[in-house]
Amino acid sequence: MVWKTRFYEQYHEVDGFYLSKAFPVECVRSALRYQAQPGDLFIVSYPKCGTTWMQHIVYNIINDHPPPNNMLLAFTEMPFLELQGAESVSDMKKPGVIKTHMPFQFQPYSKEAKYIYVARNPYDCCVSYFYHTRNIPDYKFQDGTFDQFFEMFLEGKFDFGDYFDHLLSWYEHCDDPNVFFVTYEQLKKDAKTSVLKIAEFIGEQYG
Repeated sequence: MVWKTRFYEQYHEVDGFYLSKAFPVECVRSALRYQAQPGDLFIVSYPKCGTTWMQHIVYNIINDHPPPNNMLLAFTEMPFLELQGAESVSDMKKPGVIKTHMPFQFQPYSKEAKYIYVARNPYDCCVSYFYHTRNIPDYKFQDGTFDQFFEMFLEGKFDFGDYFDHLLSWYEHCDDPNVFFVTYEQLKKDAKTSVLKIAEFIGEQYG
């Protein structure tokens, strides 16, 4: 299929990590080599599962005000590790949050760091991811259909690999004391309770 070949040409593996060529290779390698530090706080999810929402929640908890509207400033204060590389973490304001979409086996991990993992219903994730992919020219999928995208979603051959493998890799650690596992649906149903639990997880001074 011509459309599938054209779409898959936008992806590759970097040291075994499968993602879009839009991510600079040197930044991806830097992210994979990053050593998580005591006090690091990561927000992790498969794409389109509530990452940005969680970033805003956590930023508000830590800073007592919303994140900056300026995108460059927001990326400085809440770096996207795979896109910006490890240097972005050393430049960030502390305490702060680090965004990643890495499955557990690639995630910089330390028992002294903390991880908030956001999961979402796979159908809703897929629909959101479809529109996201169609609206970004780098993916070359502007004319793609949902049926085509759904086929690729099931194959797991785009950014950050298979949805189910990603979810399961983190679900195995959902009871770890330094991992807070929450679903998009839980946040939507009872945001207040979820936010209070997140604040307590981040630190006693925020709970």
